[in-house]
Amino acid sequence: MSASLARPPFRADQVGSLLRPAWLSDARQRWKCGELDAAALRETEDRAVREVVQRQEAIGLQAVTDGEFRRDWWHLDFLGQLDGVTLTQNSGQKFQIAGQSEQPPIASVTGRVGCSRPIMAADFALLKSVTARVPKMTIPSPSMLHLRGGRAAISREVYPDLDAFWDDVAAAYRQAIAHLAAAGCRYLQLDDITFAYLCDPKIQQNCIANGDDPLALPRRYADVINASLATRPADMAVTIHTCRGNFKSAWVAEGGYDPVVEAMFSTDVDGYFMEFDSARAGGFEPLRKLPAGKKVVLGLVTTKLGELESADALKRRIDEAARIVPLEQLCLSPQCGFSSTHHGNALSQDDQWRKLERVVQVAREVWGDR
Repeated sequence: MSASLARPPFRADQVGSLLRPAWLSDARQRWKCGELDAAALRETEDRAVREVVQRQEAIGLQAVTDGEFRRDWWHLDFLGQLDGVTLTQNSGQKFQIAGQSEQPPIASVTGRVGCSRPIMAADFALLKSVTARVPKMTIPSPSMLHLRGGRAAISREVYPDLDAFWDDVAAAYRQAIAHLAAAGCRYLQLDDITFAYLCDPKIQQNCIANGDDPLALPRRYADVINASLATRPADMAVTIHTCRGNFKSAWVAEGGYDPVVEAMFSTDVDGYFMEFDSARAGGFEPLRKLPAGKKVVLGLVTTKLGELESADALKRRIDEAARIVPLEQLCLSPQCGFSSTHHGNALSQDDQWRKLERVVQVAREVWGDR
C-alpha cells in the first residue's frame, strides 16, 4: 500500500493545534468585545485555516488540521455545545499547572447529556474543502466530561446513577461522530489527557477528593470510548492522544504509563499518540502491551520549547522504542499541540514549523514514507 493510501496514523503526524497568527487572535478578541460580527469573524477564521493548511501541505504532512483556530480551549469549545453541559468556574479540586495560576473553566453536567445538533461539523467541512490531503478532526474524548470535576461536577438530581450518565455520554458522542462522518470526516482523533493524568499520584488524590476511585477510572474511560465509537463508519480511522498537560508550555502531571496502559490499549482505535519528550513520561517499556495491528505515534518532539531536536537524537529514540515494539508499528509526531489553548505555547511560529519539518524529515529517513 502506498503512503498516500495508508490508513492513519501516518509515519509523520501531528496532534493538531497550531499557533494562532496575531491577526486572527486580534479578530477573535474584537469579536468577543462586540467590535466584529460573527460573519466577519468566520471569514477571517476561514482565511487563517486556508493559509495554515497550505503550510502543512508544503512541508509534507499527509494529515492536516485547521489548527483548532476557532477554539479558545482544545476541549471546552466542543464540550460546551453538548446538551446538558454548562461551563463554570471550578470551585472544587484543581489541577496544579506548573508555574501557572490560571485555571480553565470546567464542564459541569447540569442536565441530560445529548447532542441535538452538529458540533463543529461545519468547521470540518471547510477544512475538507480546502485540502487534497487527509483532513483530520480533533475532539475531546468523552472522558473529559468527567476527569476534572468528577462525580462532584455531575448533577445528582439528573444522574443519581452514574451508569446512566455514561450511557448518555456515549450516545451523545455516537451522534456527534455521526455528524462529523456525514461531513466527510474519516480521520478522527480523541484528545484524552485522562490516561496520562491518572499515572500521577497527585491526580489520583484529586479524583478521590471529587468522589471517584482513580484505580477504576482508566477502565471506565476505555469502556465509554468504545461505546462512543461503536457505530462509526468502518473506513473512519480513529486515534487517541494523551498527554500530561499543555498550557502556555506548562504541564500538570508526571509518571510512566504503567498504571493505565492496559486499559488504554483496550480501546477500539487504530493508534495512540503518546508523549515521550521528557522524563515525566517514563520509559518505553509499557509499549510491550501494544496489541498487534495498532500503532503508537511517538511524541518525541516537544512543543513546549523552541529548541529544535536533532534528527540523530530522534532516530536514537525511535531505535530504543523499536527494541520493544516493531518499527512498523511506530510513527513520529510532536508530543502535543503547539497551542492547545488560545494563549499558545512559549515558542515562535518559525520554531513550530521547523519542528514539524523535522518530524517529516526523520519519518522519511526512518521509514522511507510518511
